[in-house]
Amino acid sequence: MVEFIYGLLESVGFAHPLHPAATHIPMGLVMGALIFRMVAIFTSMKELSRTGYHCAVLGLLGTPPTVVLGWMDWQYRYGGEWEFLIGLKMVLALTLMVILILIVALDDPETPRLDLRSFLYVLGIANVIGLGFSGGELIYG
Repeated sequence: MVEFIYGLLESVGFAHPLHPAATHIPMGLVMGALIFRMVAIFTSMKELSRTGYHCAVLGLLGTPPTVVLGWMDWQYRYGGEWEFLIGLKMVLALTLMVILILIVALDDPETPRLDLRSFLYVLGIANVIGLGFSGGELIYG
């Protein structure tokens, strides 16, 4: 199936990996979630906490397709060859999904406070930084 998809894309002139473009969805939304959350906590613009929460929800929705595309690229371009950075990315992707599920389930965006729920947003940004760094190391060394 993976071979068919990439073959079809290459037949119309698209020979690029699919995963890198998709990573901007969860990574950008997790970054936005933290920024909106912190602005809501440290300013009078409390309504931005809802925006941050919605970013976390969309980031969660965007993570599974990004993971699937990463798996497809790994299978097609690397033949599924195992190495440490692939394993690290898998662990970090699963961890990111858990963090985002906890934010969606536990957060109260109507009353933003600097508490454990806000710390989950910080953990999310640390996680996507790790994902981005390990992806860069995997591709660029």
